[in-house]
Amino acid sequence: MKHFLDFVVRSLVDNPDDVQISEITHEGQTTYRVGLHPADIGLVIGKGGHTIGSIRSLVNSANKNGENLAVEVVENA
Repeated sequence: MKHFLDFVVRSLVDNPDDVQISEITHEGQTTYRVGLHPADIGLVIGKGGHTIGSIRSLVNSANKNGENLAVEVVENA
């Protein structure tokens, strides 16, 4: 799933080399933290959150294991 998310996000941003995705599992939920260049955050979130909402829908649709998945967008330091 991490590779799928990486492919989708890198396709959207202007700085694909700055994309970092970490996977955190806690209490039965897996969270994918997507670290982005500050200029790319708006591209991934989209107008009104539509793009990130679509990314989350894609991730959950591709989830064949029935796990609880979440996607967070953070700014790379």
